[in-house]
Amino acid sequence: MTGVDGDPTTRALWCLLELLDRGGSVEQFAHVVTSASRAGAGEEELAGIERAADAALRIRATLTQHRRREAELAALFDTASDLAKLRDTDAVLRAIVHRARMLLQTDVAYLSLNDVGAGRTYMRVTEGCTSALFQQVILGMGEGLGGLVGQTARPYATTNYLPDPRFDHTSTIDAAVVDEGLVAILGVPLQLGDRVLGVLYAADRVTREFSTAEVALLASLADHAAIALDAAQRMEEAKSAHETIRRHNEAMRRAEEAHDRLSDLVLRGGDVTRVAAALAEMLGGGIVVHDASGGELARVGTGASGVAAELVEESRVGGRAVLGAGMWVSAVVAGPTLLGSLTLVGVGELADADRRLFERASVVTALLLLLRQSVAETEDRVRGELLTDLLTAPERDPAGLIARGKRLGVDLTAPHAVLVAYVEQESRHRLAVAAGSRVARNSLIGTVGDRLVLVVRDEEPGRLAERLARELGSVVGKPVTVGAAGPGAGVGELVAVYGQAERCLRALSALGREGSGADLGGLGFVGVLLGDRADVDGYVRSVLGPVLDYDATRGSDLVATLRAYFECGGNLSRAKDVLHVHVNTVVQRLERVTVLLGDRWREPDEALEVQLALRLMVLSG
Repeated sequence: MTGVDGDPTTRALWCLLELLDRGGSVEQFAHVVTSASRAGAGEEELAGIERAADAALRIRATLTQHRRREAELAALFDTASDLAKLRDTDAVLRAIVHRARMLLQTDVAYLSLNDVGAGRTYMRVTEGCTSALFQQVILGMGEGLGGLVGQTARPYATTNYLPDPRFDHTSTIDAAVVDEGLVAILGVPLQLGDRVLGVLYAADRVTREFSTAEVALLASLADHAAIALDAAQRMEEAKSAHETIRRHNEAMRRAEEAHDRLSDLVLRGGDVTRVAAALAEMLGGGIVVHDASGGELARVGTGASGVAAELVEESRVGGRAVLGAGMWVSAVVAGPTLLGSLTLVGVGELADADRRLFERASVVTALLLLLRQSVAETEDRVRGELLTDLLTAPERDPAGLIARGKRLGVDLTAPHAVLVAYVEQESRHRLAVAAGSRVARNSLIGTVGDRLVLVVRDEEPGRLAERLARELGSVVGKPVTVGAAGPGAGVGELVAVYGQAERCLRALSALGREGSGADLGGLGFVGVLLGDRADVDGYVRSVLGPVLDYDATRGSDLVATLRAYFECGGNLSRAKDVLHVHVNTVVQRLERVTVLLGDRWREPDEALEVQLALRLMVLSG
């Protein structure tokens, strides 16, 4: 040894101390004994140096073991620290696999997890692997070394895996082991109580025998990995529970807000359309509201109008909203009574919270329909009583009738038309509701006997009757005939107008015009004959107006030509003798009449109207 004086024994001892300090190799310690022998140490001195070298080697082994144990404890402490501040489960598992590989000084380390439901084990984390086939391998429970560890919850090690007969070799597993080049493998279970979560492995590409200490170290790391997985699972469960509670609370809050909003709409006098609009906005779809008979009450955000009766019945019986034909349907009920239905379109699946909101909206709609029905029934009863008294006992108290009308917003002293329709018992209420929604609110609607009667502010009762006949017929699905008359002002005139509307209704039926609507003026000469106040001039002008105007402006006498034509039975030669003109003149005049009255004036029905108008002109002077 340089720089150290003295005999060979002293120099040898100093060399051994330096080697211990530097962590020298076994060969270096043996070289000290050889150097002392060359330096001339005696046999006794040489024996002492050899004993000192052996002691130094034992101290070296103890120090190496202590250092290794310190490294293992440091790794375990680091792992525990990682668990204490667990944020990312995969990061902790990767750190455990990395420490296993470093501490056991193996070529490869990896970790697999059990899928108990599927009965298999799959790779979760690997380090040092180069084979894609090995990293994706899946083991059945009991297959290979890892499958046996997972099944028995005991550690297993092999110095050479492929020829080891203790394991259930499969072509898939063996091919993956060969592709990775693994030979010696150690596997320990990731165990939590009686439950095996997976397996932690350390493996080399050469034969190797794993010591008991290495098995214990890997098992300690596996315990930490099991704790990490359990903690992650608990955190995930807690997070899931928290999210479930949050969603539930959010759904409850949203449902309460929606219920408050819908209820507020009802309390503030909102109608069905406003409720439908609010619901469509909250659910992001189109809403259609139907009454109990399938009639549409409101529609928002969709062109759909029909509803399947079987879906409504299914919802009514089950008490829940149902999905069918691409639409959600919720029955609107009050006790056992079906009031109508809500239909939601344009929305596929409904979350539980939205489904409950949709169902709750049907309850609010039921309250609104009940309220509306109650108010309507009360108002209809009052209006119906006024209408009945007006038409059946007008002479009792005319002034009182007018006063009662004003309290209801109906001025009976103003001109009103009267419309009458025949109503079957089962359709009476439905038809009255439908008619009420199609005329002004300041109208009287009610039933008198088997007639639906409307007293309406309208100057063209014929057109109104025609429209109502068409629309009410579509509501009840059968022809509705509407007779009309008026307008008339005051109690007396309205009673008279009612009588004319009745006669008009009977005339429509007699003429085979069921399902149509008209007033007396629209019935032609039949209306003139039936009317109490025959408007002869008006009727004549409605038939012959263009001819009269032509004669007045041109000084011609087409009216006389028409009269002669009909009196002569349509014979042109006789007509020209009566008129004292040439037959061509008669032809030219009649051609002019055709231009003025149209091509059909010679047809039987129109010809009858023209002849009646000509007779009335004569009779009235």
